[in-house]
Amino acid sequence: MTVVSTSRPRPSRWWKTATGTALTAVMLFPVYWMLNVSFTRDQDMRKNPPDLFPTRGTLSGYRMVLDEQLPYLGTSLLVGLSTVALTITLAAPAGYALAKLHPRGGGVLSFALLAAQMIPGIIMAMGFYAIYLQLGLLQSVPGLIVADSTLAVPFAVLIFTAFMSGIPKELIQAATMDGAGTLRTFWSVILPISRNSVVTVSLFAFLWSWSDFIFASTLVNGGTHEPITLGIYHYIGNNNQEWNAIMATAVVASLPAAVILVLAQRYVAAGVTAGAVKD
Repeated sequence: MTVVSTSRPRPSRWWKTATGTALTAVMLFPVYWMLNVSFTRDQDMRKNPPDLFPTRGTLSGYRMVLDEQLPYLGTSLLVGLSTVALTITLAAPAGYALAKLHPRGGGVLSFALLAAQMIPGIIMAMGFYAIYLQLGLLQSVPGLIVADSTLAVPFAVLIFTAFMSGIPKELIQAATMDGAGTLRTFWSVILPISRNSVVTVSLFAFLWSWSDFIFASTLVNGGTHEPITLGIYHYIGNNNQEWNAIMATAVVASLPAAVILVLAQRYVAAGVTAGAVKD
């Protein structure tokens, strides 16, 4: 006998969806307005009220970006990728050691890494400034890469530790029985399995370095190679009336991070939640 359910969906669901949609629209409106202004002509911005859609759009702002901002974008890309490489190189072995090798003082080190994330960036920037002044690394790209990595490495070690703690110890035992040492086991067994955490760490390290302003303005301001955050800052100061060009620069600067986040979101979800549930 087939039983037909006469229950209706709870009426509260639709207004929850509507509320969520409205709140999302409010939060994303600045992003839409940035896109709108980037295509709007300067003379049309003086309208009251302004147009909600650029009916007579222009690409002049984006042409100015290509003419003036490409060196800043190139520097940010170099700094971001180098920060990712340095972060993975330092954090992955450290996470493996804390998760599987259980070194003496590992608990204290984990607490220190957690506490390091609570230090304000401006304090770290002042410390780096004093050190780089003595070493001659001010206004240098390698110095900025090292500074940006200090933001990402503590977080990355915690992510790797949580993920690698969930890897069955039988895999390590099997690799040991086959004659693999600690380094070979890490490189050939643990690291390939930890793909989700590698993607997660890489994404956050890149985003932090790409959007960094405190270290950039303190350590490389006025140098030959500056990142896009300083490029936008200088651009606003020099062209405070050309808002379409300013917003076009902001759009172009946001695209790499947005594209990477969309492509890697499923890996990020798996990497962040790894280790939360254990048998």
